[in-house]
Amino acid sequence: MGQRCNTVRSIQAGSLDVVQKMSVALLGAALFLLLVGGNAMAETVNFDNAATGAAPEGWTLTMTGRGQPKWTVEVESTAPSKPNVLKQSGQATFPVALRNGTSILDGFVEVKFKAIAGSEDRAAGIVWRAKDADNYYVVRANALEDNVVLYKTIKGVRSALDIVGRKGGYGVKVSVPSGRWHSLRCEFAGKRFKVTYNGKPMFEVEDESIRDAGMIGLWTKADSVTVFDDLTYGALN
Repeated sequence: MGQRCNTVRSIQAGSLDVVQKMSVALLGAALFLLLVGGNAMAETVNFDNAATGAAPEGWTLTMTGRGQPKWTVEVESTAPSKPNVLKQSGQATFPVALRNGTSILDGFVEVKFKAIAGSEDRAAGIVWRAKDADNYYVVRANALEDNVVLYKTIKGVRSALDIVGRKGGYGVKVSVPSGRWHSLRCEFAGKRFKVTYNGKPMFEVEDESIRDAGMIGLWTKADSVTVFDDLTYGALN
């Protein structure tokens, strides 16, 4: 009888330990969803109702640095949501397209992109907390370097940010084939930013250089010819 009681107690203790571990895991997941998008209201821009061959309405089309960026809505047969995409085919230090009327402190931004051409660079990026073309955060994927890197741009100066848990280095190496559609997403809450590429979590970054709400947008570099579709973004309630 005593041995049976001890066995029952052991089973009960083990079950309690499992329940406690599950509770902690579920609580952690719930807190993460609350912080980075669980209660976010999303909006998607697919450019399908915009006039083709012209700049899209509702955007500030600008750049960091110098050059002549060219942002136009074009028909693209391979677009994830047909028929149109937003194309950047000009050349500038960093072409930037900022979505007018957006002001998000904590939330997310995601886009589908295809890198088409570029000999100096072949990049696609998403922007958040932008005050203007010289002050913002950006994470970009590069088809020539095969990597994903997160930067801050302050007063026009771009600086790569360290990944949480690693000092130094330059983003994360990952295949970014040209001529194919990919997705890039960043969830941001407070000083914490979580980057996802093609549905796979890549890395997290912490930074407090920009603490105010700002615009979301799109970004390329140098002579990159890049098309974008299905820009989705949202702010936490």
